[in-house]
Amino acid sequence: MNLSSKIYIAGHNGMVGGAVVRHLLSLGYKNIITRERSELDLTNQAETRSFFADSKPDIVIMAAAKVGGIHANNTYPATFLYENLAVATNTIDSAFRAGTERFLFLGSSCIYPKLAPQPLRETSLLTSELEPTNEPYAIAKIAGLKLCEYYRKQYDVLFHSLMPTNLYGRGDNYHPENSHLLPALIRRFHEAKLANKESVTIWGTGTPRRELMNVDDLAEAIVHVLNLDNPPDLINAGTGIDHSIMEIAEIVKRTVGFTGEIGTDPTKPDGTPRKLLDVSLLRSQGWSSRIPFEKGIADTYESYLLERNSGEMRSI
Repeated sequence: MNLSSKIYIAGHNGMVGGAVVRHLLSLGYKNIITRERSELDLTNQAETRSFFADSKPDIVIMAAAKVGGIHANNTYPATFLYENLAVATNTIDSAFRAGTERFLFLGSSCIYPKLAPQPLRETSLLTSELEPTNEPYAIAKIAGLKLCEYYRKQYDVLFHSLMPTNLYGRGDNYHPENSHLLPALIRRFHEAKLANKESVTIWGTGTPRRELMNVDDLAEAIVHVLNLDNPPDLINAGTGIDHSIMEIAEIVKRTVGFTGEIGTDPTKPDGTPRKLLDVSLLRSQGWSSRIPFEKGIADTYESYLLERNSGEMRSI
């Protein structure tokens, strides 16, 4: 990977894609290819093949995906499976046909079995059942990473995958129902503070543990992995540290300045009891997370306020 490489970033308007664009520009990369969703529908095979044939990127960073929390996955399971599966198969095959030198597929820690030993090692993939609340998304991501692995095996192309832990940061989605854990908590506590509410209720018992990494950390990890000469087919990216959902809620509460109580709703699903990635493989390849969790949340809350006040807050 060099400064003259032609790099296509799929999903550049999303939180991950946006962070990757910012980081690449800061490093001096200028030959970056992006397309708006209105210009290119990656679920459409003909459109995707035509785009790759015309643009012929040297490197592809696959950050486009339909994402959401437990509620969104439970409400739209067919949509999550179909759209993510279509995007993965269309982009991987089209990149191969166009002669792309390197393809980095981004997955998620939800690909691992619900009750796999903690922390989650890359070798735990497909060893037992998935967590039902995010199974459709996970199946699509597993198919994508396996497709990269098999194209590499069959055609000797450098197609490989990076599995990030739960992410947060600038440009996150703050939809009141379809967002992930941290943006949902930030919005809920902020609006409760404005409304002078006495309490905020979180889903489930608050006991499950989650590892969260700032998206700017991930952007650095992506560039690092793309500069490895012989990367593993699959590699985890995370901090190696987790917190209970109640602990995360307490940190967000302090950061936002909400003074009320935190309640729980055990009638709502908890999801996977714990999701902590084993990041020893990535550390052995020379990269470790650098952004402390509480600082990352403070920076994210600041970004949330700026995005909310400017009308640029994502809520889809």
